[in-house]
Formats: sequence, structure tokens, C-alpha cells
Amino acid sequence: MAGGFGAPAHGGGGQFEAKITPVVIISCILAANGGLMFGYDIGISGGVTAMPHFLKNFFPVVYRKTQGKGIESNYCKYDNQGLQLFTSSLYLAALTATFAASRTTRTLGRKATMLIAGIFFIFGTILNAAAVNLVMLVIGRLLLGCGVGFANQAVPLFLSEIAPTRIRGALNILFQLNVTIGILFANHINFGTAKITGGWGWRLSLGLGGIPAVMLTVGSLIVVDTPNSLIARGKLEEGKAALKKIRGVSNVEAEYLEIVEASRMASEVKNPMRNLLKQSSAETDLNCTVGFKSDASLYSSVITGAVNVLSTVVSLYSVDKVGRRLLLLQAGVQMFISQMVVAVVLGIKVKDHSESLTPGLALLVVVMICTFVAGFAWSWGPLGWLIPSETFPLETRSAGQSVTVCVNMLFTFVIAQAFLSMLCHFKFGIFIFFSAWVLVISVFVLFLLPETKNVPIEEMTDRVWKQHWYWRRFMDDDGDAFY
Repeated sequence: MAGGFGAPAHGGGGQFEAKITPVVIISCILAANGGLMFGYDIGISGGVTAMPHFLKNFFPVVYRKTQGKGIESNYCKYDNQGLQLFTSSLYLAALTATFAASRTTRTLGRKATMLIAGIFFIFGTILNAAAVNLVMLVIGRLLLGCGVGFANQAVPLFLSEIAPTRIRGALNILFQLNVTIGILFANHINFGTAKITGGWGWRLSLGLGGIPAVMLTVGSLIVVDTPNSLIARGKLEEGKAALKKIRGVSNVEAEYLEIVEASRMASEVKNPMRNLLKQSSAETDLNCTVGFKSDASLYSSVITGAVNVLSTVVSLYSVDKVGRRLLLLQAGVQMFISQMVVAVVLGIKVKDHSESLTPGLALLVVVMICTFVAGFAWSWGPLGWLIPSETFPLETRSAGQSVTVCVNMLFTFVIAQAFLSMLCHFKFGIFIFFSAWVLVISVFVLFLLPETKNVPIEEMTDRVWKQHWYWRRFMDDDGDAFY
């Protein structure tokens, strides 16, 4: 490992016999619709909150501010706590729901949890599309958040457990790829519905979120649950049959016995969440419309959405070849530089009530935003879900994923609730603020994050954490748990 900071990804065990079967590919594609559902909501909510008819119906104060005469405030025109609550309420519900989802993934399985997620999202979409007041709108958002919490809990675990070791990273990244595709679709839909006369375009935008929700619901009825989940719930024969089916070979005894042993150890942990907490003493959505006229900001959303999708494909191809650490470190440098360039341009040229950027500077900002999005899309976006889902031992895997989703949603909630106010007060400095955090997390990766490429998921503790220069001091020599 470069710099000597990562654990070796080989030794002590080997690859299990497995084919890349149609069952695995189809199951992963169907399950990854949970990402499509999440991504569509991320993209659609940002566009809907800029539609005049939506603002007039639910946020008249913001509507009057955006329709006022004279030059609009570049930094403060959308600064409204109620409007921010519309966006952030989903993440608040998601971080709460993930604790219930942690229990369902253990007791009911990954498949049933994905089904519950789809049902929550369908009902939330219906309420949002039919909303006649702010209460209906927020309740719908809360139901959507529950769907996101359950989906983000179950889907990454499902993908990591069902995938063969050698392509686990690529198949897991299908989740994030679908998130980016959902965002791109939402950007195009918002671009079209914003032009609908009659004031109902926002309802169409919100209502179409039911399509990926139905796809996830139907998909969850079709896929087979993971062998790890079946065996952990005492369904040994079903688990073995499922393992043979997804691996495409009859000789699965070695992998089966390893999962059974992991399940036995997991059954000894009565409270996985408490055990996890005892062990372990930002997808930031920058909707950058600053300095751009309204049509230009819509175009830039479509452009960055396309870059997001294409860059995630880069990660899909490279993650199991170059590894997780290299992608994270390279992207950290790229994201830091691009945000600092944007901060400098906005700081010099865009004042609170100045006109739009010149075409040349506007193009530079769009290029830098695309550079940031590209770096995030092939690193922190997908790997933020992949690495936690493959890191934890079976006994704390559901609880660990729950904490992952909860922390992700907690900080997304904080940013969603505070971002417009931060933008109003920090102005261009908000890009410097986030650049500083990019630097912090990149230093963490350099020194403290081991490489997990090509390591069987049930061997992660022995082959990665017990070999790491720092984390091995917290490991139990006799077991697979942290102190």
C-alpha cells in the first residue's frame, strides 16, 4: 500500500469459486433501483423549490422575494427556514427510520426491507403530488424520508453480500450510479415541467417519483435474499441453495462454511447496536445558481447531472482495479482545487447585488463545478456507501450500515437546513468552508483508511483491520470485534 498506511489486500485466505451469473447481475440492477429513487428525489426537490407556482402556493414570502423588482440578491434570495425544512425533513426522517431498518434487515432480511422502502416512497409521492397545503407536503416528505432510510440501509448491504468478491466494488457502485441517473432524469424533468403553463408542473415533477419507487417494490419481490441474511436467520438450506444459485457453481462449501461461522458469531451478539457503539469508542448537494440567470442555472444542472453519471461509470470500471484509496485521494485533490477556484472567482466578481457573471467566467465556474462533481462521483459518492457496507463483520453489519446511513442523513439534514442561510452569510466563503472539509477527509484517508479491494467480505477483520498499522491496536486477538 502506498505510503505504508493501508493493509494488504491479499494473504490469509483466497477467492471463492464463483461465476458472474445473470441472477447476480439482474438482482443487483433491480435492487439498485433504491438509488434511482433516492437520486430522483435529490434532483427533483432542488428544481421544484425554484418553480414560481410552487413557491407561490407554499412559500409566498420566498416567491415575493424572487419576483421583486431590481437585481435579485445573488446569495440570499432563497434564504428561508420553511423552504429549507421542505428539503431537509426528508433527511431527518431518513436518519430516524434507519434504526428501524437496521432491525428489519436483521430479522426480516434485506429483501423485505427493500419492499418496505418502496411502499413508504410510493405513499410519500402520492401525498406530495396531491398536496394542497404545507402540512401535506411535509408529511409526504417524511414518508419519502422513511423510504430513503430503509432503502439506503438495505440496498448497499444486499449488493455487497450478493456480489462475487472480485467485482463487489463495481456491483455495489450500481447503487450510486442509479443515484446519479435519478438526479439527471430529475434535472431534465424539471427543465420540462418548469415550462408548463397552468401552474401544475411541480405536481408532475413530484409525482413521477413514484416510478422508481414502483420499480424497487416490484424488484424486491423478484430478487432472492442474500445467503448471508438467510443463514443469519437460521435458514441454512435456503441460504446454501441461494449461494449456489448466485455463484453459478455447485462447490460453494468453503464460502458456505465461512458464512455459517460468521452467522454463529453474530448470533452471540444480542444487541449489535450497543456492541457497535462499544467497539468504535458529505454528499453535499451544492445547487450552484450564484451569478447565473435562471435559464443558465437550469442548463448547468443538466450539464452537471450528465457529468455525475459519466463519472460514476468511471468508478464502476476502476474501483476493483485501482482500489478505493487511490480514487479517494486523487479526487480529494481535484475537489479541493476546484472549489477554491470557484471561491476566488465569486469572491472577486460576484457581489450580493451585482449582475450575472461574464460568459467567460460563468463558463469557468461551470467547468470547475463539473470538475468537483466528477471527482465526487468517482470517489466519495459511491465509496461512501461501498466501504462501510463491506467493512463490518456479519454480527454488526446491519447496525454498522444503520450508523452509516444515520450519520450521512444527519449531516445532509444539517446542510440542507442551513445551506441557504450559510450561503447568504458566508457568500463565496462557503466554498472555502467545504474545501477545508475536503482537506480534512483526504488526510484521514491517507493515514487511516485501509484498502479493502479484493478481500472477501467475511475475511475483512483478519485480513484488513488486524493488519492495519493503527487500527490493529483496537482489535481483539481472539475474535472479530473491536474493543
